[in-house]
Amino acid sequence: MIDVDVHANIPQIEALFPYLDELWVDWITERAWRGPVMPNHHYPVASERAARLEWRPEGAGPATSVGLLQEHILDPWNVDNAIVNCYYGIEGLRHPDWAAALASAVNDWLIDQWLSKDDRLRATMVMPARDTAAMIKEIRRVGDHPGFVQAFFPTRSDNLWGQRQYHGVFRELAARDLVVGLHYGGTTEGAPSSTGYANYYVEQYGAEWQSFATQVTSLISEGVFTDIPALRVSVLEGGFLWFPVWGWRMNKEWKGLRREVPWLDRPPLHIMRDHFRFSTAPIDAGPPELMAKALQWIGNDDMLMFATDYPHRHDDDIAGFLSLLSAEARAKVMAENAREWYRL
Repeated sequence: MIDVDVHANIPQIEALFPYLDELWVDWITERAWRGPVMPNHHYPVASERAARLEWRPEGAGPATSVGLLQEHILDPWNVDNAIVNCYYGIEGLRHPDWAAALASAVNDWLIDQWLSKDDRLRATMVMPARDTAAMIKEIRRVGDHPGFVQAFFPTRSDNLWGQRQYHGVFRELAARDLVVGLHYGGTTEGAPSSTGYANYYVEQYGAEWQSFATQVTSLISEGVFTDIPALRVSVLEGGFLWFPVWGWRMNKEWKGLRREVPWLDRPPLHIMRDHFRFSTAPIDAGPPELMAKALQWIGNDDMLMFATDYPHRHDDDIAGFLSLLSAEARAKVMAENAREWYRL
């Protein structure tokens, strides 16, 4: 079994002090700064969506140590590999030097406190997402570490990730055979839909797939994969049932408008099948008979990779989902697809 999305939460800002210059430690303590607030906007800390009750330890925050991950996921589920994602909200910071320093500190913390403590773990490097030069500098600093297999790109960003200012970042990742991890979250300064802000969490959670679809559309339409054919993208915590419908719509539009994007040498859905994979959490599953039809729409067994999204709660019926797959397809979803995608 390979779990492609487990989270590592920083217990408190002081945990990063050993990995920060004294300048930034003073900067934090003098201001009594407690850390980026963006993740709490997406996941209120006391909600079960942020952490299942059974995964909330006494005296510590959920998902704050390798020991908790071993106790809750790695050992009881007999996991071969798990990919650790630290969603810390650095993309919400506008101070460029502070964002770059904090991203480096988080990556060093991941190496020191997670990757070095369990050889089943791989990790996603954190990026100072508002500064492309700083992103490239961080990739060159830690991107060759064998524990990093991916870089973190929040789905809600100032600019669409497919735009040309990011192509140099993607070239650096592809040169190291690293995956782009397009993950739930990001700046809350932008609306999760294309038409405005939501008032309620139910609206935000229900509309978030639009951000994923928009980023996927941008990455394909801007010719990222023509420019960088080795690049691979994982869609994490974004659902997956929307992409066949997206693909049919994009293929239709491409037939009429492809003169505008002559670098696209085949239909968009074909490009997606070559360059994208999706985590299984959350599963937007309906009745089993309809879920079975939706799996037929996806079209093959290569697109999905198992994830718990530990410690978040989505009320996914993973057993019901797996019961709809053949034995061969279950093996692919539970491990083989991720092993090939991440070169594990």
